[in-house]
Amino acid sequence: MSENAKVQQLPLLPLRDLIIFPHMMMPLFVGRDKSINALEEAMSKQTDIVLAAQKDAKTNNPEPKDIYQIGTIATIIQLLRIPDGTVKVLVEGKRRVRIKNFVTNDNFFQVQCEEIPEESDSPVEAAALVRSVKTTFETYVKLNKRIPPEILMRVSTIENPGELADIIVAQLNLKLEDKQKVLEIHDPSKRLEHLLNLMTGEIEILEVEKKIRTRVKKQMERSQKEYYLNEQMQAIQKELGEKDDYQAELQDLETKTKAKKMSQEAKDKVMKEIKKLKMMSPMSAEATVVRNYIDWVLSLPWADYTEEKHDVKNAQKILDDDHWGLEKVKERILEYLAVLSISKNMKGPILCLVGPPGVGKTSLARSIAESLNRPFARISLGGVRDEAEIRGHRKTYVGAMPGKILQALRKVDKGNPLVLLDEIDKMANDFRGDPAAAMLEVLDPEQNSSFQDHYLELEYDLSKIMFIATANSLHTVPRPLLDRMEIISLEGYIEQEKFHIAKNYLVPKQIENHGLKDYKVSIPEKTIRDVIRYYTKEAGVRNLERQFANVCRKVAKDIVMSQAMADMKDTGKKSGKKAKASSSAKNAKTSGYVVTPQKLVELLGPHKFRFGKIEEQNEIGLTNGMAWTEVGGDLLAVEASVVPGKGKFTITGQLGDVMKESCSAAMSYVRSRGPLFGLDKDYFSNIDVHIHLPEGAVPKDGPSAGIALTTSIVSSITKIPVKRTVAMTGEISLRGRVLAIGGLKEKILAAHRGGIKMIICPKENEKDLKDIPKEVMKELKVILVDHVDQVLINALDIKNPKELFKVQKETDYGVKAQYTGQSLHQHH
Repeated sequence: MSENAKVQQLPLLPLRDLIIFPHMMMPLFVGRDKSINALEEAMSKQTDIVLAAQKDAKTNNPEPKDIYQIGTIATIIQLLRIPDGTVKVLVEGKRRVRIKNFVTNDNFFQVQCEEIPEESDSPVEAAALVRSVKTTFETYVKLNKRIPPEILMRVSTIENPGELADIIVAQLNLKLEDKQKVLEIHDPSKRLEHLLNLMTGEIEILEVEKKIRTRVKKQMERSQKEYYLNEQMQAIQKELGEKDDYQAELQDLETKTKAKKMSQEAKDKVMKEIKKLKMMSPMSAEATVVRNYIDWVLSLPWADYTEEKHDVKNAQKILDDDHWGLEKVKERILEYLAVLSISKNMKGPILCLVGPPGVGKTSLARSIAESLNRPFARISLGGVRDEAEIRGHRKTYVGAMPGKILQALRKVDKGNPLVLLDEIDKMANDFRGDPAAAMLEVLDPEQNSSFQDHYLELEYDLSKIMFIATANSLHTVPRPLLDRMEIISLEGYIEQEKFHIAKNYLVPKQIENHGLKDYKVSIPEKTIRDVIRYYTKEAGVRNLERQFANVCRKVAKDIVMSQAMADMKDTGKKSGKKAKASSSAKNAKTSGYVVTPQKLVELLGPHKFRFGKIEEQNEIGLTNGMAWTEVGGDLLAVEASVVPGKGKFTITGQLGDVMKESCSAAMSYVRSRGPLFGLDKDYFSNIDVHIHLPEGAVPKDGPSAGIALTTSIVSSITKIPVKRTVAMTGEISLRGRVLAIGGLKEKILAAHRGGIKMIICPKENEKDLKDIPKEVMKELKVILVDHVDQVLINALDIKNPKELFKVQKETDYGVKAQYTGQSLHQHH
């Protein structure tokens, strides 16, 4: 150090994690008040500023002892204030400086410092070092792609040893202490020598990294890369003495397997897979497949069963509280519980609830699960067309997993849940297999104790599960699958049942859901019946619930609007336009809001349906047929018209092939009986007969309209009207026999909803009448027939059979079986 070194008094800017070397230009962001004051002092007095690094970057208020003594004098090139209070400053380092003393100043650091001159002892040695350092730096830049090429160009033009060392060291990825050490070396030659050692060490590391990358790239694919990196990581962890997590995880899997309650076959399989896993790299694709498999097997509830409740009375109470009617289903569940309380080893029953939408099939299954104290799992089968959805995929496929049955068991975590197979009639099949066929093993009580999933490849016991399937129709369910289930029909509700369901369940639920309980909103019985009769026409109650929700929304709007109008009036802010609020809603919270039948029309609009959907008067050629659909029964009008023509026979109304055949059979029967109606042999050659079934956009099919078609044709020919209060169903043969049909209960319920008073049906269906509610039978007259002549006598508006049959026969035209509802039930 020269004795003539100049001592200056300058402001100091402490730096965090950064060292500014001479000949180096760098932007800094300054936020501390003392540092900003130091910059302002330097700017105001047009002086340089000392830049020195903190020993600990985390120190916010450094003391003199926390700052290195060797720093850099720098010139402030540019200063910019940022709106958030910080200052951006561009500085350029000039010379090394030693801090001698800190001058007391509360606003900023001020120091007395002296510059450190740079003197080289051996110019020749320095020149040699300059050349070596440049060459080494070129090698370093080739290995380290992060250094921009312009730095290399600048370095190549510098001959001054000190400047060269300072420019290069700023580009190296070194710790703060190493950079500070370089800053503190005064002799440029020694500084270059130290820098050469640092660069050589860095180059060795970079070359090793490059060798490793090259070797890995040539020898390994992507999965092998991951394996290699993982091995590297494990080796590093081992060197550091860290715990081997992967081995611990495998040990944990073994412990879980031994403790898990499952079959011996499953335990052996899992232990074998764990052993296989130990031999693999944890990062390989196959290891992931094996690990997923082990997780699946261990997560299934093999022998973990929930404790069932066998309290028959409590179960009956739960079922009655949740559902009105449905006596057959409730009785079957109670029978199961009774048997289970006696015999503990009974297998779970497999029931199939069949009925139109909205009759409560899914909600009934939830109630059954609650009454049995079993977990509830729902599997939607609508649109499922892949066998693997039921049996699972093979492990060899990408993304393989077990089928829906085992997924549901994993979700509920118990081995004896109630599993609802929803919409089992909506399953499809294609080239991927037939899921309905895969369900055969699941739903067979003799086979499902050893169910095999393709993914698991182990026998799994499903016999403790209680399966309940739901369907709208059984036509699309394969016969072998039907054979494995116990069919329970839910045909739909009569008006009285709908009324009780609405009163006890739907209305209270919707009032509470819409927040109207505090407003004392009530829907009287008369209003409930009006909604059932005039705003819905369905077998279930789903649309009925929607209508009550609609009423509640409109009531809520009425109440809120009325309150807003009242508030405006009270505060004197009401506008000149007067809005007339509903008087029933003004004081709804105090006096209550009653939805009267008159108010119902205001809320829901005019009546959508005509209750008692029958004609105003008897019509010629118009007969009430009865149809069965997947959403319940319905009345089907059958029209026939006879006009002069050439014997043409026309059928319209989008009819299926079976119904067209019924039309032809009916026409052939009428032609063969022509003489009985007093028609000459040429009559049918001079007329055209047109049969039409209204609602032409709706496809219709089936043989059960046969007697209705015959009645309409005979009525048109004889000009005798058909009784408007009569509805009929039955298949016809060419000889005039009336054959049995299906869906009688749904058809009679629909006819009852439509205001029909007399039902004509085949005598062979007499056995089905016992399923019809007594309330319905009391209001209907059911006539059982086995020949079309009996149908005509009862359906046509005539007082004496002689009026119909012009040519008398020896046979008796009287009705063979005729019962009113009351006498019919007595008969049964």
